[in-house]
Amino acid sequence: MRVAIVTESFLPTLNGVTTSVCRVSEQLYAGGHDVRIVAPAPAPDRFGEIRVATCPSVSVRQFPTGLPTPGLRQALEDFAPEVVHVASPFVLGARALQWADRNQTPAVAIYQTDVPSYLAQHTPGRIGTRASNAAWRWIRRMHAHADLTLAPSSATIEELRHHGIPRVERWRRGVDHSLFSPRWRGDAGARELRRALSPAGEVLIGYVGRLAPEKELHRLAEAATIPGTRLVIVGDGPARSEVGALLTEAVADTPGRPNRTPIFLGQRCGDDLARAYAAFDVFVHTGTRETFGQTLQEAAAMGLPVVAPARGGPIDLVDHGRSGYLFDPDRPGALREAAATLVADPQLRTSMGEVGLARIAQCSWGALTAELVGHYERARVTRRARAPHAA
Repeated sequence: MRVAIVTESFLPTLNGVTTSVCRVSEQLYAGGHDVRIVAPAPAPDRFGEIRVATCPSVSVRQFPTGLPTPGLRQALEDFAPEVVHVASPFVLGARALQWADRNQTPAVAIYQTDVPSYLAQHTPGRIGTRASNAAWRWIRRMHAHADLTLAPSSATIEELRHHGIPRVERWRRGVDHSLFSPRWRGDAGARELRRALSPAGEVLIGYVGRLAPEKELHRLAEAATIPGTRLVIVGDGPARSEVGALLTEAVADTPGRPNRTPIFLGQRCGDDLARAYAAFDVFVHTGTRETFGQTLQEAAAMGLPVVAPARGGPIDLVDHGRSGYLFDPDRPGALREAAATLVADPQLRTSMGEVGLARIAQCSWGALTAELVGHYERARVTRRARAPHAA
């Protein structure tokens, strides 16, 4: 079928939405489907063999936000999709869903970013509450145009239904097992990186993700103070300087600990990202507003034990006590306790990593895209039922 993927984020911006769009597009194309991507500028004109149409954008907190100009409508009309797939809709995606509804084209909305929580977090007091409530009103209005909304976790499904979003089903994310694999531990580059990061045999605690306030990175200070460890951070973003200062201060104020300032490796992708994961011993995650948690899956695919908040998407991804630990984000010191348990026991790290790897083995992008095509078919059935003549 002809599938138009309208996304709020795409290359060269790297995040969970971009990763999902890239992998799904590749799998759809490989399966014989005709795919067109519509994304904010400055996206490339092509992604492999797939054409990309771009819309003008403005920068919001270092993030290109697409503008729903007439070019979006023209791109959709020229392609004449049989299904519109809207990735993390808010601006471009909202207009695409409206277009699909008007033209009786089946539409699937992928809910991936918890914008209401971000607004509440970044705007204090009653203003933040009002902004969050306004965002939920917009999301309800927007998703009402979709024939199916797909959410990645049980916690997110529950929240969407609580806020009145109709026709919600679960669709997880896949992992690129050809890239994320324990085999990287034997790679010469990964071994060299580990020697550089751990010159005195420190246990390496790793974090991968965007460095932004919504990731609640202040919790990394707890990991940075565990004796015999070094914290390694992969990623970049507007909170880079703030997080660096916070962690440097935390390490300096820890009695009896060598001055092992946390290391920032910057943004990495592809083989370089896999080598960074391979250098880690323990993976930690800090944010409580994740609708899923793609980096947790990547870490598990590398055979790493995972420590994450017992809230949101991680609840579905971490088998507490078997593949890692879910800590109470409201209790100071909980992350440190969980990570320290793994730091102290190499055998426990290995066994938990093996459990996590086994759990993630079936979550390939090929399998998840096949599941997604099934959702497309259900959206087509729903669209026929919702059509005016069906009333």
